This record gives sequence, structure tokens and C-alpha cells, in this order.
Amino acid sequence: MAAVGAIRAEFPALARVHGAHPVAYFDGPGGTQVPRVVVEAMQDYLFHHNANTHWAYPSSAETDGMIEAARAGFADFFHCRPAEVAFGLNMTSLVFHLGRGLGRGFESGDEIVLTELEHHANVAPWQALARERGIRLRMLPLRVSDGTVDLAELSGLVTPRTRLLAITAASNSLGTVVDAAAACAIARQAGVLTVVDAVHAAPHRLLDVQALGCDFLMCSAYKFYGPHLGVLFGRQELLERVDLPKVEPAPDTAPERIETGTQNHEGIAGALAAVNFLAGLGNGSTRRARLAAAFSELHHRGTALFHRLWAGLKAQRRVRLYGPPPAAPRTPTLGFTVGGIAPEDVVRQLSQRGLFLSHGDFYAKTVVDRLGLAPEGLVRAGCACYTTEEEVDRLIEAVGEITPRRG
Repeated sequence: MAAVGAIRAEFPALARVHGAHPVAYFDGPGGTQVPRVVVEAMQDYLFHHNANTHWAYPSSAETDGMIEAARAGFADFFHCRPAEVAFGLNMTSLVFHLGRGLGRGFESGDEIVLTELEHHANVAPWQALARERGIRLRMLPLRVSDGTVDLAELSGLVTPRTRLLAITAASNSLGTVVDAAAACAIARQAGVLTVVDAVHAAPHRLLDVQALGCDFLMCSAYKFYGPHLGVLFGRQELLERVDLPKVEPAPDTAPERIETGTQNHEGIAGALAAVNFLAGLGNGSTRRARLAAAFSELHHRGTALFHRLWAGLKAQRRVRLYGPPPAAPRTPTLGFTVGGIAPEDVVRQLSQRGLFLSHGDFYAKTVVDRLGLAPEGLVRAGCACYTTEEEVDRLIEAVGEITPRRG
């Protein structure tokens, strides 16, 4: 696998300087930086192949071919069939759209099981069904002590009226990795559909919908070095059957029947380039094998960086860390607070040192509420493929130097 320096050379954003400081991007959980090949793919599409689909002239046929190539790329990324890959505006829009279709088959008194770890993109669509169709929501609670959920309690929440389990594969606020395969197995045994939010997991763990055993899964390309675009996996037989709202002339076969209107073609081209960028970091005879090798090495690097970050911040008296410790299943994403300083002010002071982090609830509002941190939320730092040990050390040192604002 390429050295970190070679990887960093592919990201023009990393040359940015803020004041006298080179910028270190720890905001990857909210959206990573983008390598040249992604932008070049989008530019090439717009300059040379831009057209709408399914017409009998070359640039339209080239657009059709690019979309099919992207479906094949994400089929390797998800370990599924190309006909099971759909694109959309973002994960939130895709879940709302899917939820409307699924909800048409639900009845008042039916139940949906969620967890308190969820990003609200995997909560609000089901809350809408609860209001509109009398669906009951049941919640698997968050263990505040370590930021995990106890899947042993899941079976007790599933009843004969349960129709759907909506569960995250990894928490975008705490970095907690959930055993989504075990959760899906419980649901499948009970005949319950499953929707997995893999937005935060996708940059850190190679997805395998066969191993997960899920019915639907969503992710967002901009979390793994691509453009702002949502991607959905759905089992083909379900995509063909769900009563999705659609315009009559639109295709009624999977996967296009879930794609409303004209898609973001340049974004799809960029998303495919992001998958190929990741595959290019690994070795193997197939794209799936190269992705597996790349993710294995990225996981190893991310784990080492996270251990360094956790240990350095834990040693500081004013800092409180949230979520599972480094030895537990997790991503290299850390939520923390600094005593006496609001998260927004922490981030503002760090940015003056060229350290870009995010703050707030990250749309994981229930997590922040349960931790007693509303409304200010947390500071969040995430390691990406371009993060270095030197950047982590800079962050640790800078957190120790920030001070409360004098009023």
C-alpha cells in the first residue's frame, strides 16, 4: 500500500495553510477531502460526456455506460449485484423515499425498532411513519457509560408486530461499531426487514451486505473521498416489490425505480472514481480483493492513530472522552469535551492553529441528549487515510493549550 505521503500528494486541499499553520483536516466524519482523480472524473464527464440518459446518440449512451460502470463499482464495494445499487441526493433523502414506500405496506399498530445511537436520518423517516400511519417505535437504549448498545436486549424488542429494524453500523458521533450482522440475523429470524445506516462505517470497514444479511443499506460517497451523493443497496426482489412513489413513465425495474428524476451524473462519475481510488490503494486480482486489502491496511493505520489520539487526550485533566475505548470495536473517530469551554469555542480556537474539527450533535441528537450534553454537544475528531502521526500530536498539544474565553 502507498505510504501516507504518497496518498497525501493526491489531495490538493492538504496544501492549504491557515495563518502560519498547515491545515490538518480532522473533519472527515462530516465529509472527507477529495483526491484529484475524483474531480478529474467529474470534469471529464461534464466536459466530454454530459447528456441525459437512454437516448440514441453517443453522449447519452456514454452516460448510460458510466452509470452502469458505477453500479458495477459499487456492487464490488457492497458485495452485491449491480441491479441492487441505486443513487440519490444523499442518505437522508434515500431513507425518506424508501420509508414512504415501505410505509405503504404497514398498518396502524405495526412496530419499527431503532437504536439510540442513530443519526436522525435513520430516525426521522420512521418518526414520520409513526405520525402518519400509527406505527409504534421501539428503541434499543444507549449505554451511556461506553457509548454502545446491548444487542442481547434486541430480541426482547422484536414482537409479532415488528416490521422493520433500522440500525447503524457505526456511530458518527462516538465511533462505536455495532454488530449489525448479529442484529440483522435476529431480525431475519423473526421475518423483519432491515435498513442499515453505513454512512460512518463505509470509510473504515469494507462493507459486505452478504455477510451483514441486511435488506437495505445506505452510505454517502462524500464520507469516503467522493462527491456529495447518496448510494443505496437494496435486495433486488425487494426493490422490485416496494410500493415506491414514482412518476408513471419512469422505469419500473430495479434499481432505477427508486431513483427519482434525473440523477447527479457527474456525482456518480466522481463516486465511482472514489471507489477506484480506494481500490488503487490495495493489491489483488479483482477490484473487490484490492478494496479488501486497502481497507485492511487503512483499518490498521487508523487504529494506531486512534490509540495515539485517545492516550494523548485522556492524559489531559480537562478533557473528557466519550464512546468505547481503543480496544473495543470502533472507528478512528473521537467525541470529546474540554471542561469549561464550549465545543464551538474549542473548535474555533483549534482552527486558529490550522486544526479543522467539527462540533455539535452531528444529527445524532439522541446520543447528545442521553449524554447530557445538549444543546452544545461534542467536539469530534476523525482520522482519514491522509491523517499523520504529526497531525495527531499537533492536535493533542493544541487541546492542552486552549483556554476559556474571557467575557
